[in-house]
This record gives sequence, structure tokens and C-alpha cells, in this order.
Amino acid sequence: MWNDNGYAYAKASWIIGKSFLGKRFSQLKGLHSLNDLDRLLFPDDYKELPGRELLTCLEKRIMERSVRQILRVINSYSEPPKLIVRMLKGIEYNDLKECLACIVMGKHEIPVISDIGRFGNVRFDMYPNITAMLKKTEFEYLLSRELKSIQPDMDLTPLEIKLDYRFYQGLIESLPQLSDEDRQTASRILADEISLFNCIMALRLRTYYHKSEAETAKYLMDLKLQSYMYRRKSSLAAEALSSLDLPLDVRQSWRGWRWERFLNPEEAAVHWVIDPRYFQNAALNYLYHLNFHNFHSLPMSVSAIFCFIKLKQYEEELLTSIAEGLSLGMESTDVFRLLEVT
Repeated sequence: MWNDNGYAYAKASWIIGKSFLGKRFSQLKGLHSLNDLDRLLFPDDYKELPGRELLTCLEKRIMERSVRQILRVINSYSEPPKLIVRMLKGIEYNDLKECLACIVMGKHEIPVISDIGRFGNVRFDMYPNITAMLKKTEFEYLLSRELKSIQPDMDLTPLEIKLDYRFYQGLIESLPQLSDEDRQTASRILADEISLFNCIMALRLRTYYHKSEAETAKYLMDLKLQSYMYRRKSSLAAEALSSLDLPLDVRQSWRGWRWERFLNPEEAAVHWVIDPRYFQNAALNYLYHLNFHNFHSLPMSVSAIFCFIKLKQYEEELLTSIAEGLSLGMESTDVFRLLEVT
């Protein structure tokens, strides 16, 4: 007899089979316009709209369908595991960050928000009243701290890092409730993801904002995660911290660094300089394949549903990137090339 995980996995498998992942990647190549993408994604409900309006409408429908499918799987549980609920809450975290960015820029129109139903508690309908939005929610503490005084064009990066830290810490704290096999799978994925995100942040801050080693270190998420192989906790900021004193224009200095394989390659007759965008795209491509493999390798498990949510979020970001590229006159194949998607 199937348990909740079995029902959830059956639904997730059906959705993944219909999603533009794995073998269906090829259907996204060779698109020439937004209308082509719209007809491919929504053959029964495509829109005849002008360019910019179609882009906004298409992105909204991509996001809504992704969230709706994730909720369909989560709601198949009589009581969803804490790890899965925390994963879903990540959508609310991102929507909150987007709202805050719009508020400090003086935008009165609320951005597109995902409805996660009974799992959400931020009052987005009260936008742009921050106090009303966050009162009696898990984010209320921000009102007496970082959001005590909101200034136009204030730098939200420190706050966003703290929110990311809180989100990932919640995921880590939910791991002990899982079976040993589930815990090992989810732990490995989280460890690699957080380590890579820290490295992406470090590279971006050093390259684009010329931050010093000490300044960059302040922005890293120094989360600790139990290694179930060695039975000890290690910092998930270690790889990023070890990269801070490596020169950004000397490829040889990066030899032996853990994530070296994601660095942009050297080119003949061209002086090498590190490319954070290349590293980020290669890292995200790796995480996609990691989640895709684990979704299929441990069926009817909590970690499989964890991977399912990751995959749907990856698909949403990919489709949105293709839509934005097409709106700029690019072809979808060119977008794939830029994103290092394989």
C-alpha cells in the first residue's frame, strides 16, 4: 500500500514528465519569438498580445503554473514534511524580497506574487504597507530591526543575505526529522547548493563591486551542516572563504580549488579573467543535474519531492530566461548557450 510519499511521487513524476526538463529540453531550442514560446507552453491558451505585454503575461502564467503544480504535490500529503513546507516557503521569501525592492524604489504597483495558499502568512494584499504586511508573521522581527526605517534606494543586500540565511537554516533544522537515506540525499544537495551560492556571491562582490576580502566575508552565509560521512559539522562558507585571496586574473592560482571545474576556461591569446556569470550558470546547471538524478534514484521518498520542487523552480527560471531573451530579439538556442544549459 502506498503511503503519502508514494502518492506525492506519482503526481510529481507525471508533472516532471510533462515539464520542459530532461528530454523535453530539445523542444525549447530553435524558438524565434515570444509567440512561439507561448504556443509551445500554453497550446490551448496562448495570447495574441504585443511584445512587452506578452512577456509580462507569459512570465506570470509560467510562475503561476509552477506554483500550482508544486502545491498539487504537497497537498497530496495528509501532513506535509517540514522540509517540504520550508521549501515551499522559499517562494514567499523571494516574493518578500521582490516587494521590498519595489518599495525602496518607490513603486506603488505590487509585483507579481505567488499564491502558496494556506502555507503563506505575509499579507501581500497590504502592499506597500510593510508593517501591515509583516505583522504577526515569522518576518515581524524585521520591523524592529532592518526595516525599522526604510529609506529610498537603500541597499537591501545585507537584509536579503539574512533572509537567505534564515531560509536555509530552516531547511537544515528540518533534516533530523527525515530517515537516514532521505537526510543524506537532502544534506548533500543543500551543502553543495549553499557552498556554490556563497562562492557566487563572493565572486560577484569581488568582481563587480571590488569588495575587499574582509568586506566580502561579511556577506557569506556561514551555515553549519552535519556531514553524515564523517559525523562532524563543517562550514558551508569554507570554499568561498578560501577563494577570497585568490587573484581574479591568474587561472593557475585556482588549481585545486573545490569548484574549479565551473570556472570559465582559458582562451588562446586572451588574458584570462574570472567570469562570475559563467561560474553561476555552470553551477546552476550542475545543481539541476544533481536534483534530476536524485529525483529518479530515490523514488517515493521525501527527498524526491524536495528535488521535484527544485526542478520545477529551475524550469521556471529557465523558461523565464528564454522569454526575456526572445523579447530582446535573441533566439532560444542563443539563450541556452549563454546559460550553459546541457
